[in-house]
Amino acid sequence: MSSNKLDGRLLRTIAVVLLGGLLGILNSTMAAVATGTLATAFDTSLSTIGWASTGFLLAVTATIPFTTWAVDRYGGKRLWVAGLALFLVGSLAAGLAWDVGSLIAFRVVQGIGAGLLDPLVLILLARAAGPRRAGRVMGLMGVVLSLGPVLGPIVGGALLGALTWRAMFLFSVVVGVVALVLAVRVIPPDEPVPTGPSRLDVIGLALLGPGFATVVLALSQAAEQGAFVVWQVLLPLAAGAGLLIGYGLHARRPGPLIDLRLFRSRSFSASVTIMGLGGMGLYAGLFALPLYYQQAHGHGVLAAGLLMAPLGLGGAIAMPLAGRLSDRLGARGLAFGGAIVAVLSMLALTRAGRDTPEVWPALAALTFGLGSGCFSAPTMGSLYRTLPEPMVAQGSSVLYMLNQLGGALGVALVTLVVQTASADPIAGLRGVFWLSVVSNLVVLALIPLLPGRGRTPEPVAAHPG
Repeated sequence: MSSNKLDGRLLRTIAVVLLGGLLGILNSTMAAVATGTLATAFDTSLSTIGWASTGFLLAVTATIPFTTWAVDRYGGKRLWVAGLALFLVGSLAAGLAWDVGSLIAFRVVQGIGAGLLDPLVLILLARAAGPRRAGRVMGLMGVVLSLGPVLGPIVGGALLGALTWRAMFLFSVVVGVVALVLAVRVIPPDEPVPTGPSRLDVIGLALLGPGFATVVLALSQAAEQGAFVVWQVLLPLAAGAGLLIGYGLHARRPGPLIDLRLFRSRSFSASVTIMGLGGMGLYAGLFALPLYYQQAHGHGVLAAGLLMAPLGLGGAIAMPLAGRLSDRLGARGLAFGGAIVAVLSMLALTRAGRDTPEVWPALAALTFGLGSGCFSAPTMGSLYRTLPEPMVAQGSSVLYMLNQLGGALGVALVTLVVQTASADPIAGLRGVFWLSVVSNLVVLALIPLLPGRGRTPEPVAAHPG
């Protein structure tokens, strides 16, 4: 389609893909608020039940590189339907789990399904939209990224309050069935397009997926232990770093799973780094703000979740508008303005205390959502305008893995800062907001590397021969 407008068929495809993409985000954030309930139900410790969430996250991270190769071998629609089916099986089994071991195992199955779906959301949308409409379509994707983490705790808290923990997983089954039926009917069929190596880079897969997953495990352990310099963190961190260095050496050979020459493009490197830092800042805020409302104002989990709504609402408003404008104006100006607003919003939150009325942190969260949305959607759009068609799958995987890594780092830093300031938790939360200020200042410094208006984006490397 040559027009910049989104026709009805494309809009239906976008809506169905976004519904499936919402599943993994909702499920992971719903499970996060149920940790205490699940520990009681299975008569186990919080650290043990935490592996239900950690196992899900590790499975997602380890599966993403495989999706990079499989989407061109089997076609986007086939892989999407397979991912939804696997996620449904895992959700149903988790809802019927009989002990903590079975719950963790079934959450891993869910994570493998989500590891197929999550990068496919970006790949399918980028291919459907084309470079000229990348900004507006990535802006619509941003609605899911903004609202999903906020809706999850609200929906999870409501289900846990009205029903049982099993209803939380069975809710995912109901939504997943609808998403699967609509995907079969609406998403247009596509034939496999073997643009990359025909054989799976097994060595690369064995190095890259576990490497990223092990680094995420180290960050999760840092959050659990409340420290970085402990063996539970240092051991997986060293192992993950070793695996990733090994992949870097392996990727010099022809036909790697992900071609590291992608990073020779300054605009690509800046885009994925901005999204990684954006993930860190967003998840730091998502975890710190509810703690602030609970510690400073004595609210319960559900009330704190509802007070988080302005953050998601701000992103949901800004991302479609900023994405649409970036298709005409370029990414740099919009992203620069958004990062400025995000920095100022976090600076305002560093002043929040026990006597601060809830309306002021809520307004700061709203403007932070607006600001982060204004730099996230144009950044994603500019990334897909620099990627040639054969590299869309690889670029999407890099983007998603770094975003996941940034989110895990954000959660770990929140936990570490709050625990080290246990005598004054409000001071610790202010420290988290200062960390978010710093991460958004780094985003601000990277924005000049993005394509500006009327500038031809620096092309990334074509697929290796």
